[in-house]
This record gives sequence, C-alpha cells and structure tokens, in this order.
Amino acid sequence: MGNANNTVTVTEDKLTVRANTDNSNEKTNVAESIFADISGHKLTVAFSQNLGEVSIDISTASGATIFCLSVQTPTGYQLMIPSEGSYVVTFTLQDGSVYYGEFDVE
Repeated sequence: MGNANNTVTVTEDKLTVRANTDNSNEKTNVAESIFADISGHKLTVAFSQNLGEVSIDISTASGATIFCLSVQTPTGYQLMIPSEGSYVVTFTLQDGSVYYGEFDVE
C-alpha cells in the first residue's frame, strides 16, 4: 500500500484531518477518524476507530522534533506545547500512511 499524504487544517482552534491524495473510501474513513484540537498550549488528539498503533510526531516549523510518541488507538492523548510558535503534527499509521498539518501556538 502506498503512502497517502494528507493535511490537517486549522479552523477556529480545531485541527481537521482531510484526505487530499487518495479518494478511496478506506482513506477517507481513516482521515475522518483522526481528530486534533489546539486550545492555548494544549494539543488534544483523539481517534474514533481502531487504527492500531499510530506514531505522533510534533516538530517546529524549522524541523526540530519536540515530541515523538506512539499511541494505541482508539484512545486519545493530550500534551502541552511548551512555547509559542508554528508547529507541524504528523500521524503515521502502521500501513505507512502519513497525515500531517500545521498549527500555531500563541
């Protein structure tokens, strides 16, 4: 299975995962099951279905990694972003599919 690149877009302090490279129902359903919200410095990630183990990486816009963890879905996770700035969150599924997006902490 090839990698699918997808984006997480920020709308009113909410990060919404959108599939943009694969129109298959399977990829769309996966994208719709990953939720991320940013509120102040708190990033909350939740999964509405079992996607197996998912790697969550958060890095600065310049590429410096600040968090790297693996979570077993369908659970959620909260973490505090330490300082203001622009960040990238990347979700990597066991099949190699990658979902990512940018967000700002003010």
